[in-house]
Amino acid sequence: MSVSVPYMGVQSGLPAWEAGQDIVCGTAAGGMTKKKEKSMLRQEGNKLYRRQDKELLLIEPWGRNSLRVRATQRHEFLPDSNGNSALLAPEETKAEIAIDGKQATITNGKITCVVSDNGELQFSNQDGEVLLEEYSRVRDTHAEGRNKFASALEIVPRTFNPRQSTDHYRLTVRFEANDGEKLYGMGQYQQPFLDLKGCVIELAHRNSQASVPFVLSDRGYGMLWNNPAIGHATFGKNVTEWVAESTKQMDYWITAGDTPAQIEEAYADATGKVPMMPEYGLGFWQCKLRYQTQEEILTVAREYKRRGLPLDVIVADYFHWPHQGDWKFDEDYWPDPAAMVRELKEMGVELMVSIWPTVDAESENYEEMRELGYLTRSEYGKRIGQLGEACFIDVTHPDGRKYVWEKMKKNYYEKGIRIFWLDEAEPEFTDYEFEHYRYFLGADMEVGNIYPKEYARMAYEGMEAEGQENIVNLLRCAWAGSQRYGALVWSGDIDSSFRALRNQLAAGLNMGLSGIPWWTTDIGGFHGGNIYDDAFKECFVRWFAFGAFCPVMRLHGFREPFKAPLGTTGGGKQISGAENEVWSYGEEVYEICKKYIELREKMRPYVRSLMEEAHEKGTPVMRPLFYDFPEDKKAWEVEDEYMFGPDVLVAPVLYERIREREVYLPSGTWRNINDGKEYAGGRTFTADAPYDAIPVFVKAGTRPEL
Repeated sequence: MSVSVPYMGVQSGLPAWEAGQDIVCGTAAGGMTKKKEKSMLRQEGNKLYRRQDKELLLIEPWGRNSLRVRATQRHEFLPDSNGNSALLAPEETKAEIAIDGKQATITNGKITCVVSDNGELQFSNQDGEVLLEEYSRVRDTHAEGRNKFASALEIVPRTFNPRQSTDHYRLTVRFEANDGEKLYGMGQYQQPFLDLKGCVIELAHRNSQASVPFVLSDRGYGMLWNNPAIGHATFGKNVTEWVAESTKQMDYWITAGDTPAQIEEAYADATGKVPMMPEYGLGFWQCKLRYQTQEEILTVAREYKRRGLPLDVIVADYFHWPHQGDWKFDEDYWPDPAAMVRELKEMGVELMVSIWPTVDAESENYEEMRELGYLTRSEYGKRIGQLGEACFIDVTHPDGRKYVWEKMKKNYYEKGIRIFWLDEAEPEFTDYEFEHYRYFLGADMEVGNIYPKEYARMAYEGMEAEGQENIVNLLRCAWAGSQRYGALVWSGDIDSSFRALRNQLAAGLNMGLSGIPWWTTDIGGFHGGNIYDDAFKECFVRWFAFGAFCPVMRLHGFREPFKAPLGTTGGGKQISGAENEVWSYGEEVYEICKKYIELREKMRPYVRSLMEEAHEKGTPVMRPLFYDFPEDKKAWEVEDEYMFGPDVLVAPVLYERIREREVYLPSGTWRNINDGKEYAGGRTFTADAPYDAIPVFVKAGTRPEL
C-alpha cells in the first residue's frame, strides 16, 4: 500500500512514502531477522530520495560522471527557474541505484555516492577511492564501522539553523579534511595563494573579489557550491566547511575525473561555456581613467595608428554621461558619438563604453525606475546612498534588465557600439552591508551573489536579440555561469605594486579553474603609479609583459599626476588621471611595450585557437602547470609559473629589481623565446630576466612561432 505523507505527497512532485517495508537486521546472537520499519529511501527513476525527520535529501545524476545533491527542511525544493541555480539542464545519463535497508548507493559513470543509514554521504571514484566524505562526530556506531569517527560531540554533517520567523536557515555543510590535499578555484581573491588549502574564503563579492564557488581537488573531483547566498568556505586542516548565512536549501554539484581537464570540461558542460571570442578580443586594448572628451579618445587612437602599433579596442570610461543612470553621452564633451564610432571602425578599432548600474536621484530615469520597482531596495531608510549619492538597478528583475537594455540600445548600440564595460558588477555597496539590501528575487543575504551573472545577462540577451554573435563584455565580477553570458572578468581596482601583481597571478589562474576562461587585469594596476617614477616604471613593464600572456591584453589605470576637471556640470565635473598610453612612460618603456604588443599580434593565430578551446570545451586559457602535466608531481608545486595554452610556459617576474629567476620546465624540449636556446625539461634552472623581458618558453614542435 502506498500513502502520501504531509509535505511529501504527489502534489509536490516528490515520491509518496510506503507505510513500511521489511528491513533485515542482525541480532545479539548473531542471527538475522526481519522487522517492519518506515522506509527512509526511495528511488524515483534516476533520483534517490531520503526522508529523515525534518530533512529531505535528493541525489541525482547531473551530466556525465557527476551528481547533484540537494537537501532541505522545507516541504519542497526550489525551482531552478527562480535564478538560484548556476546549473544548466544536464545531458541525460542513467544512474545505477541500489537500496539495501537504510543504506543506498547511486553511481553515475566514474562517481559513486554511498548514503549510510545515518544519512552521511561518501563519494568515491570508479576505482573505489574515496574522494570526499561528510564530517560526522556522533555516538551512533551501529552502521557496521561506517562511522569511524564515533564521538560524543554530536556534530552532524548538515546543519540547518532556522532564522527565526522565516523559512530560511543558516546552513552549514561539513566534509572531512584530507591531509595533503590541494584545492584550487573558488574565483578571484586578492591573495597570493594558488593552493587554497588552509584558507577561509568569503562567499561574497567585493571590488576586486569575485566569489565563484567551484573547487578543484588534486584527489580527482570538482565541486560547485550551487548557492548564491552570502557565506564562507573554510578549507581547514581539521574540517572543510561550507556556510550559507540565509538559504532555503543545500545544493551542490560534484564530479569525478582522471585529470583536471576532464573535471573542468564536465563543469563547463554543467554551467555553460563562453561564446567564441570576437577577433577584436585577441589583440591589444587601450584604456585609462578617463578620456574626458570625444576628441581626446580619437587623438589617442590616431596616434596608435600613426605609430603603426596594433590596437583593437579603446575605451570610454565612466562619467562620460550627464548623470549616473542616464546611460548616454554628455553632448557637451561627446558631441557626435556615431561619427566617433565610425572613424574608429575605419581604423579597425572598436569602442568599448562603460556602463554603471548606479542611478542618481538627478538622473532622468530615476523616478520612473523607482515607480516601476526596478531599483534595489534598502531594508531600512532611503535607497540613495547605496553608493555615494546613487542606488543600484535591480538586475534580478527581468523587466528591470529590459528597461536598462533599451536605454543602452538607443543611446549606444544604435550608434554602432558593440562592446560594453559593465562596471560596478558586484555591486559595490557602501561598506558592503549585505544584510541591508533586497532584490526582486530576495534578500541580498540569500541571493546576492547572482548579481554579476544577471548583470552580464542583461547586456548579453539584449545584444543577442539584435542578432549579434560572439558577444564579449567586460565585468568587474562574476558568479558561476557568468561565462555563458560573454563575461570577460577583470580583477578590479587593485593598487599599482609588485605585491598586487603577485596576487593577480593567483587570481587569474584560479578564475580560469573556476570556469571563467576570459580574464584580464589592469596592466600596471589601477590605484597609484606615477608615470615619471622609475620604481613604478619597473612594475609597469613587468606587468605589461605578463599582460601579453593573459587571455585579454588590456592597459588601464588611474595614473598620477591627476588632471583637473574640464567643467562644473555633467561629465565635466570628474577629474582624470595622467596619460596612460605606451609612449607616456619614456622611450625605454615604450620600446618594451611595443615589443610585447607586436608579440601579442604575432600570437594572434595561437590565441584564437585557445579561444576556440575555451568556447568548445571550457578550457582555461591560462592555467597552472598541472593542468597540462597532471602526472608531474613538481607541476603541482609550482605557483609562480603558468601555461598560456598547452604550448607556452610563462615565468613572470613578480618582484622588484630581479634580473634572473628560477624556472621549472616539465618534460619535453623547450625553446626560450628570448635567446632561442633549447632546454631539456624535467628540471629547474636559472633563467635570465633582463629589464626588457620575462622568461617564456615554447614547447618544441608546437603551434606558436614566437
